[in-house]
Amino acid sequence: MIRFDEALALVAQAARPIGPETVSLATARGRILAAAVASMMDAPPANVSTMDGYAVRERDLGHERALHLVGTSWPGAGFTGAIGARQCVRIFTGAPLPDGADRVVIQEIVERVDDQVRVREALGFERHVRPRGSDFRTGERLLEPGRPLDHRTLVAAAGADVGEVRVWRRPRLSILATGDELEEPGHARETPGRIPESVSLGVAALAEQWGADIIRRQRLKDNPTAITAVAEEALVGSDLVVMTGGASVGEKDFAKEVFASLGLEIVFSRVAMKPGKPVWFGCVGDQLVMGLPGNPTSALVTARLLLAPLIAGLGGRDPTSALLWQRAHLAEALPACGDRETFARGRRTDGRVQPLSSQDSGSQRALAEADLLIRRSPGASAAAAGDVVDILDF
Repeated sequence: MIRFDEALALVAQAARPIGPETVSLATARGRILAAAVASMMDAPPANVSTMDGYAVRERDLGHERALHLVGTSWPGAGFTGAIGARQCVRIFTGAPLPDGADRVVIQEIVERVDDQVRVREALGFERHVRPRGSDFRTGERLLEPGRPLDHRTLVAAAGADVGEVRVWRRPRLSILATGDELEEPGHARETPGRIPESVSLGVAALAEQWGADIIRRQRLKDNPTAITAVAEEALVGSDLVVMTGGASVGEKDFAKEVFASLGLEIVFSRVAMKPGKPVWFGCVGDQLVMGLPGNPTSALVTARLLLAPLIAGLGGRDPTSALLWQRAHLAEALPACGDRETFARGRRTDGRVQPLSSQDSGSQRALAEADLLIRRSPGASAAAAGDVVDILDF
């Protein structure tokens, strides 16, 4: 059995990007750039107006001097000619300035009668012109490799006239849930002794949040032959297989045994953490395999702490970016820890951290109530209300 930090280091070592692919910008949300994004055009592509008004030559703006209106410049359909002495062009926000113009006079200070335009008030300092290329120039690097593509970066890439981006491929994940007692949610009450299979749904949701594509989620009985057949199928086409349940040392805990028959090379088999001691990790050829405990809270805690960084790394992120610990004050006391690193569930309340009253590894209600994990070192003494602790978004 190894310490949590040792297990995390081994996971991070295995969490290397799978490989790049090119995708359309429209489907790139949440992906991680594998190559820099450079602009394909100047932005803006011409000198453009930032206001509705009139494009003029500043040297023509004498006191009470009338200008002759010769046309209109619309966004996407600019005035095609050039303005000469004492001429102006009606212009709208985002429209290109006509040749010869160097300033926009806002419409609020202009008096217009037919094609005669007169400036009624003193001009301010602002010229209301956004120069060509003032945002970025053709060929300029806008986004560097490793950058996540979100609502802000997608706007920048699209504004640079980029239609496709090179990104790291999402890891393909299969989830196998084992247990004779498990039944599909909505049907467990129909058979005495059955309980709803809830863990794989939570693991799948967490995995998708961190960038995985779920290609298989299947519930299995505790039958080694059947599990082996499905596990062998799941390894084909998956980058990572997660098995929930069967990770302990009971008579029907077949997880490691099944994958051992398929060539499993174990990286670690147990971790000194609470909850989640039975979590294990290994590989079958190039495919990674992680075994999570069957208890709901144990499964979700270990998935958050070890599966999330693994998926993040496989998808091109820094694995450690999944575990951004913060510091916070306790709202009430916590008891002393045993000999395992402990991750208590808690929630934020009035700017402090409130440990949940139930820390049972099988609790499902507590999962809905918790929004953070509280990290405590092995052998830590009791913590009092007001003490500072390490916390992680759950």
